[in-house]
Amino acid sequence: MSDHSDAGAPAAETPAAGGSAPGASASGASASGPAASGQPGPHAQTAAHAVSGNAADPAENTGSASASGASAGTAAGIASGAGTATAGSAGAGGAVGTATATTADGAPGAGALTAFASTRGRYYALILAVFCCVFIISNISATKVIGFGPIVGDFSIVTDGGAFLFPLAYILGDVLSEVYGFRAARRAVFMGFAMQALAVLVFYLVMISPPGPGYESQDAFEAVLGFYPRIVAASLAGYVVGQLLNSYVLVWVKRRMGEKHLWVRLMTSTGVGEFADTLIFCVVAFAGVIPGADFVNYIIVGFVYKVAVEVILMPVTYAVIRFLKRREVTYAPGGED
Repeated sequence: MSDHSDAGAPAAETPAAGGSAPGASASGASASGPAASGQPGPHAQTAAHAVSGNAADPAENTGSASASGASAGTAAGIASGAGTATAGSAGAGGAVGTATATTADGAPGAGALTAFASTRGRYYALILAVFCCVFIISNISATKVIGFGPIVGDFSIVTDGGAFLFPLAYILGDVLSEVYGFRAARRAVFMGFAMQALAVLVFYLVMISPPGPGYESQDAFEAVLGFYPRIVAASLAGYVVGQLLNSYVLVWVKRRMGEKHLWVRLMTSTGVGEFADTLIFCVVAFAGVIPGADFVNYIIVGFVYKVAVEVILMPVTYAVIRFLKRREVTYAPGGED
């Protein structure tokens, strides 16, 4: 929501009929209200001066103002300085301009709006679909425990099949949070949760159904998907907590830093989210299944591995985010979040 600030008195009345009054406008911001001589009044000139220059690029403006001409002929006050200021009055034919501001180092100024895109854009639904698929496939794969080694002495790397794909879920979560905002990412998390719960229900119904003639893999089916409900319970608990923390932290940092230093947002949010996710998942899914020191190994390796994947794929994450910000026409300060 833009802050509204009135810092000037209304200009003189516009003529009741005949001819349009000269004014000044730039990048959607306008000011009108001629003096008795027919020339632009001092308030209109001030508005023209305030919105000139970089008004088309709200991320670069250090001071902006807007005013709308009403049928009654009044002009709103003009504000300037290193914050965000908008002014507007309702009326027939009036147009209200909006701008945001940044400080000298690129961080949002006081009252500045954070940029997000609408979930009604071109790519949100596609990313949401991939996000849900990655989550379901990872949980099915996680039913198998994998061991690599021994590597050095008796040390082995212990993980599960979900390690191959699940880190991508956090990368997609970062993309959703950075481009579309927390609420859009939360919607994706809950949608993934719902699809996973549906998969659990279907697998369970299939497992308890009697095998038909010639089907001899009932035991194998139960061995793989019979453990699946515990995996899903662990995954859903870790996933909801971890993903929501990941999204919340990323958006929280973005609101304070603006568009700069994307890597800080990605690493901070991933570290917090992945740690919570890994700890909850490992304890719920494999406590008592993986013994002793191997269990601690499993938690540490899982966390380090997932964060390492985020770091390695960060150039790809950067490229995807940059692509979406350019292609989503609704991406703008004060956009949907």
